[in-house]
Amino acid sequence: MLEMSIEYENSDIKGGIDPQKRLTNLVHQAGNNLCADCGTPEPKWVSSSFGVFICIKCSGIHRSLGAHISKVLSLKLDEWTDEQVDALAKFGGNRILNKKYEACLPSYIPKPKPHSSIEERSDFIRRKYELLQFQECDDHSPCPIQPYQGRISSLAQSSSSCNNSHPDKKPYDKHPTKHRIVHPFRNSWGRKDSEHKSSSKKSTSLAGMVEFVGLIKVNVVKGTNLAVRDVMTSDPYVILSLGHQSVKTRVIKNNLNPVWNESLMLSIPENIPPLKVLVYDKDTFSTDDYMGEAEIDIQPLVLAAKAYEKSTINESMQLGKSVASKDNTLVRDGVISLDKGKIKQEISVKLQHVERGVLEVELECVPLTQ
Repeated sequence: MLEMSIEYENSDIKGGIDPQKRLTNLVHQAGNNLCADCGTPEPKWVSSSFGVFICIKCSGIHRSLGAHISKVLSLKLDEWTDEQVDALAKFGGNRILNKKYEACLPSYIPKPKPHSSIEERSDFIRRKYELLQFQECDDHSPCPIQPYQGRISSLAQSSSSCNNSHPDKKPYDKHPTKHRIVHPFRNSWGRKDSEHKSSSKKSTSLAGMVEFVGLIKVNVVKGTNLAVRDVMTSDPYVILSLGHQSVKTRVIKNNLNPVWNESLMLSIPENIPPLKVLVYDKDTFSTDDYMGEAEIDIQPLVLAAKAYEKSTINESMQLGKSVASKDNTLVRDGVISLDKGKIKQEISVKLQHVERGVLEVELECVPLTQ
């Protein structure tokens, strides 16, 4: 394994080569041209936590594990640094990593194939990376294969690691409608009722076992006039939650007007839930303090992306907007626009259940083909 890692590093001697070129070289290494989990050709995603190259479908399952278990990055959509590429190269690639994480894979547990269902992928990936059931073991210890019962419990643990509950806060699905961003033009996109029913028969307890219709890239821009939680200031960070997926920004110390400009990616489930944003103050010796939240309806953005996915229009144009009113949390109208082939929306929301604070984000809907 050490020899392989050295070979990877030597083959990617920087010498002025930009990180994207080095990434391309890594993708072409033997084994990395196939998804580590299902064998789909030309994977375009990476779990930077495990160093494996994965396909779009498997990347959605990795995201549902939570970024604290598997952080997913795009080979093309994310901006990679030399340090990140160095770290990826040191893992050794798909072949080496599969020998490690599938060393004890029993014959009666089939590995997913490119055509496998989302249920098969979810079960396998959770066993492989979250429970480490197939990981290499020595000759004197039994392989750690046990009956898998953990979808609900593991997700609850995943969520609790990112979301610190607030004792005065009502449950997420109990919030009044006025706390959500309401889009008066939602029905103008022509979404059929059958689309809403497509996943209604699936059990909501089967976390991560849903089909994905696309990706949403969220650029957390900045916060303004946030609540004070540490004497005279706060150390804020933002959690983004979509369905069972949660990701978070870095912490910015001692700032009530933080500028993150940090982009995070989430998979969009077919039964599209609202994007939930939560702001917390980081505490070293106690539970992180709650600083407010908001919900953003992303369905209009997704429908606009579907409608214009194959558009050949090059000039920028407005496709619609979310109108700010006293019935929603918008600070100003959120315009959906087509810009250089990308569907984007700028959103500014007043944080709820807190004394003050505004959060600005930029949304971009990305088709699965990317």
